[in-house]
Amino acid sequence: MKKIFTSLLMVVGIYSLTQAQSKKPLEFGISAGINASYVTSSAQNSVSPGLIWAPNFAVSAEHAISEEWGIKAKIIYDKKGWGDGFYVSGGKTVTGVYYALDYITIPIAATVHFGQENNWYANAGPYVGFLLSANENYANTDLKSSFNSLDVGAAGGLGIQFPLANKFKIFFEFEGQLGFSNILVNLTSYSDGAQNFRSAFNLGLKF
Repeated sequence: MKKIFTSLLMVVGIYSLTQAQSKKPLEFGISAGINASYVTSSAQNSVSPGLIWAPNFAVSAEHAISEEWGIKAKIIYDKKGWGDGFYVSGGKTVTGVYYALDYITIPIAATVHFGQENNWYANAGPYVGFLLSANENYANTDLKSSFNSLDVGAAGGLGIQFPLANKFKIFFEFEGQLGFSNILVNLTSYSDGAQNFRSAFNLGLKF
């Protein structure tokens, strides 16, 4: 938890510094979406994982550098994992098991706005995820100790926003995350380790 709070303080500090150096507005957002997640592995004999579908919830803040460019940070409650896995219990191998991983994910991205009224935007940058819990759906076993506490990778997205009122906008976006770090500690399904991959469709409000 200390790592999470330290990262949150760093995000707040970065935005406080940039905001102090500019009179351009800071735009906040809230959103919810649906994730499609699985894991990738370079192991030749690893099984092909299936998708799991789960929600995400986020708050964001974007500092405008110019009319076209900005720096955006998010704090996301992210549910990741994979399906079509297996679980060994009492010498019995159970197939069709899915693994659910809950994270607090913090991406920081450069954002470009474009289009006739700058209503389209795209962003890209690094993210770090902090594991909150991990379990499987067969015996609901707590597997957090089998996973690394940090997930590091790259995030990107594409969206469009529409004004609702003078200071409110509604937005729709597609975003993705590609993990670079190995998420496994003790599980042996993927001998070369495994990385998170997730995409999401989100709906939100900016103000």
